This record gives sequence, structure tokens and C-alpha cells, in this order.
Amino acid sequence: MKKEPRIALPPCMRSGISEAGCDEAGRGCLAGPVFAAAVILPDDYSNPLVNDSKQLSEHRRMELRQEIMEKAVAWAIAKVDADEIDRINILQASIEAMHRALAQLTVRPGAIIVDGNKFRPYSDIPHTTIVKGDGKYANIAAASILAKTERDIFMMNAHERFPGYGWDRNKGYPTAEHRAAIATLGYTPLHRLTFTVKN
Repeated sequence: MKKEPRIALPPCMRSGISEAGCDEAGRGCLAGPVFAAAVILPDDYSNPLVNDSKQLSEHRRMELRQEIMEKAVAWAIAKVDADEIDRINILQASIEAMHRALAQLTVRPGAIIVDGNKFRPYSDIPHTTIVKGDGKYANIAAASILAKTERDIFMMNAHERFPGYGWDRNKGYPTAEHRAAIATLGYTPLHRLTFTVKN
């Protein structure tokens, strides 16, 4: 994916300001945390392979993860665990994970762009939400890749602790295999108890 020009910034903002892209992974899962990432890329960064993580193979995502971590001006990944998701709901948990990632950046961004259409203001930094932004802007796509790969790594490790749920394959998503395992084995501490198991 070719990096598109930056979206318009508020008139008071200087041109060339650093811009963080944010995205989450794992919102629709029955188990595991929701992860989010924030990424600031160099102005001259370009890689046609960078795209929405859902459009990439697992192998390609892992390759790009390493490149993003090496070449980004700043990046951070954060999570909100299942018990907190149950307390505050998945939308608020997704936004909270993005806020936590932004708070960990070693460079303070001048603007934030977020995949989707829901976000809470973070500090005094202006933000813009962009539907399907992970397929339009390289910094959001990079955040999508980091969040997705971090969550996949977490769920692969969780599979070693709870091998009966097929998390090495379904990563906690509500597949028939996962639902059947819940019916047979019950819930684990990583399950989101407020999420329905049925279709």
C-alpha cells in the first residue's frame, strides 16, 4: 500500500507535524485481551506491502512487524485484559488500549488518526477517526500490524496454558471449534464472560 498524503490538520497546526496512527486487534474475540498500537512513521517511509493486517498473511505480518519496529520514529503496544473488558465494555476497552499505547510513545505526536469512527480525546492532541483507515494510511496500517501480531503471539502462548480451545488456530475468535470447546470445557480466566457464545 502506498502511503497516502496526510489528512488535513486543524488550521492552527503547523505542517509537517508528527502524526500517530492508532488501531486495535481482537475486538470481536471471545477470549484474550484487546490490543492496540500507536505508530509514528518517518515522513519518507514507504513500503507497498504495508496494509490492513487482515489483508496480510501471518508470515507477512511478522516480517512487517520487525520492519515497523526498526524504522518507526516511535511505536508502542498496549492491552486491556478480559476482566476489564467485562467491566467497561469492548468499545471503551479498545479506546482505553489505544490511549495506553499513545501514553507509551517516546515521541509526543502532534495529531492522531484512528481506524474506525469512535474515539475519546487523548490529552489535548487533535484526532480524526477514519473508517477503514487501516487500508488508507500507512501509520494506521502499521499500528494494525503491530496490534494484530502482538495479540497473535499472546494467544499462541495462551494456547500452551489452555490447549483445548484451538487458540493456536482461532486466536480466541468465535469459531465453531472455540464455541464447542467452551461448551465442553467451560470458561478460562482469559474468557470475556459478557460475550455471548451463541451465534
